[in-house]
Amino acid sequence: MSSLDNLTYSDPTSALHLSQKAPEFFKRPISSGKPFPLSLLESAESPEAWADYEKLLVACLRTGDDESAFLCLERLTQRFGAEDDRVLALKGLCREATAKNTADLEKILQEYESILDAKPMSVPILKRRIAIKRAMSKFSDAIVALVEFIESSPTDAEAWCELADLYYAQGLLPQAIYSLEEALLITPNAWNLHARLGELQLIAAASSQEGNEVIQKHFSNSIQRFCRSIELCDDYLRGYYGLILATNRLLKMGPLTKSNVSLSNVENLKKRSTNKLRSILEARTSQFGPNDLKQAELIAARELLDRQDR
Repeated sequence: MSSLDNLTYSDPTSALHLSQKAPEFFKRPISSGKPFPLSLLESAESPEAWADYEKLLVACLRTGDDESAFLCLERLTQRFGAEDDRVLALKGLCREATAKNTADLEKILQEYESILDAKPMSVPILKRRIAIKRAMSKFSDAIVALVEFIESSPTDAEAWCELADLYYAQGLLPQAIYSLEEALLITPNAWNLHARLGELQLIAAASSQEGNEVIQKHFSNSIQRFCRSIELCDDYLRGYYGLILATNRLLKMGPLTKSNVSLSNVENLKKRSTNKLRSILEARTSQFGPNDLKQAELIAARELLDRQDR
Protein backbone atom coordinates (compact mmCIF):
# COMPACT_ATOMS: atom_id res chain seq x y z
CA MET A 1 0.00 0.00 0.00
CA SER A 2 1.19 3.51 -0.78
CA SER A 3 2.55 5.51 2.13
CA LEU A 4 0.54 8.51 0.93
CA ASP A 5 -2.76 6.68 0.56
CA ASN A 6 -4.32 8.42 3.54
CA LEU A 7 -3.33 11.89 2.34
CA THR A 8 -4.86 13.95 -0.43
CA TYR A 9 -4.29 17.42 -1.83
CA SER A 10 -7.97 18.37 -2.22
CA ASP A 11 -7.72 21.21 0.32
CA PRO A 12 -4.87 23.49 1.51
CA THR A 13 -4.39 21.74 4.84
CA SER A 14 -4.09 18.29 3.29
CA ALA A 15 -1.77 19.64 0.59
CA LEU A 16 0.47 21.20 3.27
CA HIS A 17 0.62 17.96 5.26
CA LEU A 18 1.48 16.04 2.12
CA SER A 19 4.16 18.46 0.93
CA GLN A 20 5.84 18.32 4.34
CA LYS A 21 6.57 14.67 3.68
CA ALA A 22 8.82 15.57 0.75
CA PRO A 23 12.21 15.39 2.59
CA GLU A 24 11.40 11.96 3.98
CA PHE A 25 10.01 10.81 0.66
CA PHE A 26 13.15 11.76 -1.29
CA LYS A 27 15.27 9.55 0.94
CA ARG A 28 13.79 6.53 -0.79
CA PRO A 29 16.12 4.73 -3.19
CA ILE A 30 15.57 5.36 -6.89
CA SER A 31 15.15 2.41 -9.25
CA SER A 32 18.09 1.49 -11.48
CA GLY A 33 16.27 2.67 -14.59
CA LYS A 34 15.51 -0.69 -16.13
CA PRO A 35 12.74 -0.47 -18.73
CA PHE A 36 9.15 -0.97 -17.61
CA PRO A 37 7.87 -3.61 -16.70
CA LEU A 38 11.23 -5.19 -15.77
CA SER A 39 11.75 -2.41 -13.24
CA LEU A 40 8.78 -3.73 -11.27
CA LEU A 41 10.92 -6.74 -10.30
CA GLU A 42 13.09 -4.48 -8.18
CA SER A 43 12.18 -4.00 -4.55
CA ALA A 44 12.30 -0.20 -4.88
CA GLU A 45 9.87 -0.17 -7.78
CA SER A 46 6.08 -0.19 -7.62
CA PRO A 47 3.28 1.58 -9.50
CA GLU A 48 2.13 3.09 -6.20
CA ALA A 49 5.52 4.72 -5.64
CA TRP A 50 5.29 6.66 -8.91
CA ALA A 51 1.69 7.62 -8.21
CA ASP A 52 2.99 9.03 -4.91
CA TYR A 53 5.47 11.18 -6.82
CA GLU A 54 2.60 12.68 -8.83
CA LYS A 55 0.58 13.37 -5.67
CA LEU A 56 3.58 14.95 -4.00
CA LEU A 57 4.40 17.06 -7.07
CA VAL A 58 0.91 18.60 -7.14
CA ALA A 59 0.87 19.16 -3.38
CA CYS A 60 4.27 20.88 -3.48
CA LEU A 61 3.12 23.18 -6.28
CA ARG A 62 0.04 24.12 -4.29
CA THR A 63 2.10 24.99 -1.22
CA GLY A 64 4.83 26.89 -3.07
CA ASP A 65 7.56 24.28 -2.68
CA ASP A 66 8.62 24.50 -6.31
CA GLU A 67 12.03 22.96 -5.67
CA SER A 68 10.52 19.71 -4.37
CA ALA A 69 7.97 19.70 -7.19
CA PHE A 70 10.71 19.90 -9.82
CA LEU A 71 12.64 17.15 -8.03
CA CYS A 72 9.55 14.92 -8.31
CA LEU A 73 9.37 15.81 -12.00
CA GLU A 74 13.05 14.99 -12.44
CA ARG A 75 12.60 11.54 -10.96
CA LEU A 76 9.49 10.83 -13.00
CA THR A 77 11.33 11.94 -16.14
CA GLN A 78 14.26 9.72 -15.28
CA ARG A 79 11.91 6.78 -14.84
CA PHE A 80 9.46 7.18 -17.74
CA GLY A 81 11.34 9.36 -20.22
CA ALA A 82 10.97 12.97 -21.28
CA GLU A 83 8.54 12.13 -24.10
CA ASP A 84 6.01 10.24 -21.97
CA ASP A 85 2.60 11.93 -22.24
CA ARG A 86 2.04 12.10 -18.49
CA VAL A 87 5.52 13.42 -17.86
CA LEU A 88 5.00 16.09 -20.51
CA ALA A 89 1.73 17.11 -18.86
CA LEU A 90 3.33 17.26 -15.40
CA LYS A 91 6.19 19.31 -16.82
CA GLY A 92 3.63 21.70 -18.28
CA LEU A 93 1.82 21.85 -14.95
CA CYS A 94 5.05 22.81 -13.17
CA ARG A 95 5.75 25.52 -15.73
CA GLU A 96 2.16 26.84 -15.46
CA ALA A 97 2.45 27.05 -11.67
CA THR A 98 5.70 29.00 -11.87
CA ALA A 99 4.76 31.23 -14.81
CA LYS A 100 5.36 34.91 -14.10
CA ASN A 101 2.83 36.45 -16.46
CA THR A 102 0.29 35.86 -19.23
CA ALA A 103 3.03 35.84 -21.87
CA ASP A 104 4.61 32.83 -20.15
CA LEU A 105 1.25 31.03 -20.14
CA GLU A 106 0.76 31.82 -23.83
CA LYS A 107 4.14 30.25 -24.58
CA ILE A 108 3.21 27.11 -22.64
CA LEU A 109 -0.12 26.93 -24.48
CA GLN A 110 1.68 27.10 -27.81
CA GLU A 111 3.95 24.28 -26.71
CA TYR A 112 0.88 22.19 -25.88
CA GLU A 113 -0.44 22.89 -29.37
CA SER A 114 2.89 21.76 -30.86
CA ILE A 115 2.80 18.53 -28.88
CA LEU A 116 -0.77 17.89 -30.02
CA ASP A 117 0.23 18.39 -33.64
CA ALA A 118 2.45 15.33 -33.21
CA LYS A 119 0.23 13.51 -30.69
CA PRO A 120 -3.36 14.63 -31.35
CA MET A 121 -4.87 12.03 -28.97
CA SER A 122 -2.61 12.69 -25.98
CA VAL A 123 -5.23 12.86 -23.22
CA PRO A 124 -2.95 14.41 -20.52
CA ILE A 125 -1.91 17.22 -22.87
CA LEU A 126 -5.46 17.78 -24.10
CA LYS A 127 -6.56 18.22 -20.48
CA ARG A 128 -3.69 20.57 -19.68
CA ARG A 129 -4.55 22.67 -22.73
CA ILE A 130 -8.12 22.99 -21.46
CA ALA A 131 -6.91 23.85 -17.95
CA ILE A 132 -4.52 26.56 -19.09
CA LYS A 133 -7.18 28.16 -21.30
CA ARG A 134 -9.44 28.34 -18.29
CA ALA A 135 -6.64 29.77 -16.14
CA MET A 136 -6.15 32.49 -18.78
CA SER A 137 -9.89 33.31 -18.65
CA LYS A 138 -10.40 32.02 -22.18
CA PHE A 139 -13.64 30.41 -21.06
CA SER A 140 -15.29 30.11 -24.46
CA ASP A 141 -12.16 28.51 -25.94
CA ALA A 142 -11.94 26.15 -22.95
CA ILE A 143 -15.56 25.09 -23.41
CA VAL A 144 -15.07 24.46 -27.12
CA ALA A 145 -11.92 22.42 -26.45
CA LEU A 146 -13.65 20.46 -23.70
CA VAL A 147 -16.67 19.66 -25.87
CA GLU A 148 -14.32 18.42 -28.58
CA PHE A 149 -12.51 16.28 -26.02
CA ILE A 150 -15.77 14.79 -24.74
CA GLU A 151 -16.84 13.93 -28.28
CA SER A 152 -13.83 11.62 -28.48
CA SER A 153 -13.98 10.49 -24.82
CA PRO A 154 -17.66 10.55 -23.83
CA THR A 155 -17.16 8.32 -20.77
CA ASP A 156 -14.69 10.67 -19.06
CA ALA A 157 -16.67 11.71 -15.97
CA GLU A 158 -13.99 14.19 -14.90
CA ALA A 159 -14.33 16.01 -18.23
CA TRP A 160 -18.13 16.25 -17.87
CA CYS A 161 -17.68 17.69 -14.36
CA GLU A 162 -15.17 20.23 -15.62
CA LEU A 163 -17.57 21.19 -18.40
CA ALA A 164 -20.38 21.63 -15.87
CA ASP A 165 -18.13 23.89 -13.80
CA LEU A 166 -17.24 25.98 -16.84
CA TYR A 167 -20.87 26.32 -17.89
CA TYR A 168 -21.84 27.35 -14.36
CA ALA A 169 -19.07 29.97 -14.27
CA GLN A 170 -20.55 31.42 -17.47
CA GLY A 171 -24.07 31.48 -16.03
CA LEU A 172 -25.30 28.64 -18.27
CA LEU A 173 -27.21 26.67 -15.65
CA PRO A 174 -29.20 24.33 -17.94
CA GLN A 175 -26.01 23.24 -19.69
CA ALA A 176 -24.24 22.81 -16.35
CA ILE A 177 -27.07 20.62 -15.04
CA TYR A 178 -27.06 18.54 -18.21
CA SER A 179 -23.29 18.01 -17.99
CA LEU A 180 -23.47 16.82 -14.39
CA GLU A 181 -26.30 14.47 -15.28
CA GLU A 182 -24.05 12.97 -17.95
CA ALA A 183 -21.26 12.56 -15.39
CA LEU A 184 -23.68 10.72 -13.10
CA LEU A 185 -24.57 8.30 -15.88
CA ILE A 186 -20.92 7.27 -15.78
CA THR A 187 -20.47 7.40 -11.98
CA PRO A 188 -23.98 6.88 -10.57
CA ASN A 189 -22.77 6.34 -7.00
CA ALA A 190 -20.80 9.58 -6.68
CA TRP A 191 -22.64 11.17 -3.76
CA ASN A 192 -20.73 14.44 -4.08
CA LEU A 193 -21.96 14.84 -7.67
CA HIS A 194 -25.56 14.19 -6.61
CA ALA A 195 -25.17 16.91 -3.97
CA ARG A 196 -23.62 19.31 -6.47
CA LEU A 197 -26.48 18.68 -8.87
CA GLY A 198 -28.88 19.39 -6.01
CA GLU A 199 -27.12 22.71 -5.45
CA LEU A 200 -27.42 23.63 -9.11
CA GLN A 201 -31.13 22.83 -9.03
CA LEU A 202 -31.47 25.09 -5.98
CA ILE A 203 -29.70 27.90 -7.82
CA ALA A 204 -31.88 27.31 -10.88
CA ALA A 205 -35.00 27.64 -8.72
CA ALA A 206 -33.76 30.86 -7.11
CA SER A 207 -32.89 32.45 -10.44
CA SER A 208 -35.90 31.21 -12.43
CA GLN A 209 -38.20 33.82 -13.96
CA GLU A 210 -40.83 31.22 -14.76
CA GLY A 211 -43.94 30.26 -12.82
CA ASN A 212 -44.28 28.44 -9.51
CA GLU A 213 -44.70 25.08 -11.22
CA VAL A 214 -41.24 25.24 -12.80
CA ILE A 215 -39.66 26.57 -9.60
CA GLN A 216 -41.24 23.81 -7.51
CA LYS A 217 -39.96 21.26 -9.99
CA HIS A 218 -36.42 22.56 -9.50
CA PHE A 219 -36.84 22.33 -5.72
CA SER A 220 -38.24 18.80 -5.99
CA ASN A 221 -35.35 17.72 -8.21
CA SER A 222 -32.94 19.29 -5.75
CA ILE A 223 -34.49 17.37 -2.85
CA GLN A 224 -34.23 14.11 -4.79
CA ARG A 225 -30.55 14.70 -5.52
CA PHE A 226 -29.69 15.54 -1.92
CA CYS A 227 -31.63 12.50 -0.74
CA ARG A 228 -29.66 10.31 -3.11
CA SER A 229 -26.37 11.78 -1.88
CA ILE A 230 -27.10 10.92 1.76
CA GLU A 231 -28.47 7.54 0.75
CA LEU A 232 -25.05 6.81 -0.74
CA CYS A 233 -23.12 8.41 2.14
CA ASP A 234 -25.03 8.39 5.41
CA ASP A 235 -23.00 11.09 7.18
CA TYR A 236 -22.44 13.43 4.23
CA LEU A 237 -22.76 16.85 5.86
CA ARG A 238 -23.10 18.72 2.57
CA GLY A 239 -26.04 16.51 1.57
CA TYR A 240 -27.97 17.18 4.77
CA TYR A 241 -27.15 20.89 4.63
CA GLY A 242 -28.53 21.11 1.11
CA LEU A 243 -31.60 19.03 1.96
CA ILE A 244 -32.52 21.41 4.78
CA LEU A 245 -32.18 24.41 2.44
CA ALA A 246 -34.23 22.79 -0.31
CA THR A 247 -37.05 21.62 1.95
CA ASN A 248 -37.20 25.02 3.68
CA ARG A 249 -37.58 26.87 0.42
CA LEU A 250 -40.12 24.47 -1.02
CA LEU A 251 -42.26 24.70 2.13
CA LYS A 252 -42.19 28.51 1.98
CA MET A 253 -43.83 28.36 -1.44
CA GLY A 254 -47.02 27.02 0.09
CA PRO A 255 -49.32 24.47 -1.59
CA LEU A 256 -47.57 22.35 -4.20
CA THR A 257 -48.95 22.37 -7.73
CA LYS A 258 -47.51 19.50 -9.75
CA SER A 259 -44.86 17.93 -7.56
CA ASN A 260 -43.90 14.31 -6.99
CA VAL A 261 -43.54 14.96 -3.25
CA SER A 262 -46.20 15.92 -0.72
CA LEU A 263 -45.93 18.69 1.86
CA SER A 264 -46.05 16.14 4.69
CA ASN A 265 -43.10 14.26 3.16
CA VAL A 266 -41.19 17.49 2.75
CA GLU A 267 -41.84 18.40 6.40
CA ASN A 268 -40.68 14.95 7.47
CA LEU A 269 -37.51 15.21 5.38
CA LYS A 270 -36.74 18.61 6.89
CA LYS A 271 -37.16 17.30 10.42
CA ARG A 272 -35.11 14.16 9.87
CA SER A 273 -32.29 15.97 8.04
CA THR A 274 -32.14 18.64 10.75
CA ASN A 275 -31.83 16.01 13.49
CA LYS A 276 -29.20 14.12 11.53
CA LEU A 277 -27.17 17.27 10.90
CA ARG A 278 -27.21 17.99 14.64
CA SER A 279 -25.86 14.54 15.42
CA ILE A 280 -23.11 14.92 12.79
CA LEU A 281 -22.08 18.25 14.31
CA GLU A 282 -21.94 16.79 17.81
CA ALA A 283 -19.76 13.94 16.58
CA ARG A 284 -17.36 16.06 14.53
CA THR A 285 -16.99 19.35 16.40
CA SER A 286 -14.09 18.07 18.51
CA GLN A 287 -12.28 16.41 15.59
CA PHE A 288 -10.98 19.48 13.77
CA GLY A 289 -8.85 22.44 14.72
CA PRO A 290 -9.99 26.07 14.30
CA ASN A 291 -7.95 26.52 11.11
CA ASP A 292 -9.05 23.28 9.48
CA LEU A 293 -11.12 23.60 6.32
CA LYS A 294 -13.55 21.06 7.78
CA GLN A 295 -14.12 23.42 10.72
CA ALA A 296 -15.48 26.05 8.33
CA GLU A 297 -18.03 23.52 7.06
CA LEU A 298 -19.10 22.78 10.62
CA ILE A 299 -19.48 26.48 11.41
CA ALA A 300 -21.69 26.96 8.33
CA ALA A 301 -23.81 23.98 9.35
CA ARG A 302 -24.11 25.31 12.90
CA GLU A 303 -25.26 28.69 11.59
CA LEU A 304 -27.91 27.00 9.48
CA LEU A 305 -29.23 25.10 12.48
CA ASP A 306 -29.23 28.30 14.57
CA ARG A 307 -31.41 29.95 11.92
CA GLN A 308 -33.71 26.95 12.09
CA ASP A 309 -34.16 27.42 15.84
CA ARG A 310 -35.15 31.09 15.62
